[in-house]
Amino acid sequence: MKDLSVNKTYGTFTSDTEVRFERLLPGPIETVWEYLTDSEKRGTWLAKGDMELKVGGKVELNFLHSSLSDEKTYPDRFKAMENGISGVETVTAIDAPRLLSFTWHPDSEVSFELVERGEDVLLTLRHRKLTDENGKLMVSSGWHTHLDILVSKLYKESVPKFWQTFAQYETSYEEKLKTIVKK
Repeated sequence: MKDLSVNKTYGTFTSDTEVRFERLLPGPIETVWEYLTDSEKRGTWLAKGDMELKVGGKVELNFLHSSLSDEKTYPDRFKAMENGISGVETVTAIDAPRLLSFTWHPDSEVSFELVERGEDVLLTLRHRKLTDENGKLMVSSGWHTHLDILVSKLYKESVPKFWQTFAQYETSYEEKLKTIVKK
C-alpha cells in the first residue's frame, strides 16, 4: 500500500522568502505535466489560460474559484474575485515534462518540479521571493488548497470546498508563520 501521507503535509518554509510543498501523484509524468500546462486541465484545480511553453513565454492565469468545487459562495473579503481575477506571468524556466517555473504577481516566482517515483510522480512546488507576511499567508494557504484539489482530481476523489478549506489552512499557516517569526 502506498504511503500518501505526503499529500496531507503542510508546506515547509525553507527560508524567510520560500515555501515548499510536495505531493505524490499518480503517473504517468506526462499526465501530471498536462495538469500544469494545459489550460482546461489546469483550470480544474488552479486557473485556466494559455501558456507559451518557452522561457519568456506568456502565462495567462484566469482564476474562477467557484469553478473548482461545488462551493459557490465567496467570503466577504474575497467578493471582488467572485467573477474571476486574471493575471499574466512569464515563464522563467522549462524542461518538459520535469520543470516549469514562472513569475507570480507581484514580484515572486513559482516552480513545479516533477520526478518519477515508480508509477507515481513526486511534485515539488516552490514559491520563492515572498517578502511580506500577508503574502506568505495567502500563498501558503492558497497553494495548499489548490494542491488538495489537484490531488483529488488525479486520484478521482471528491473535491474539497475551496473557500472552506482555504479558511482552515489560513488559520494553521497563520500559527506556523508566528512561530517562524519568533525564531
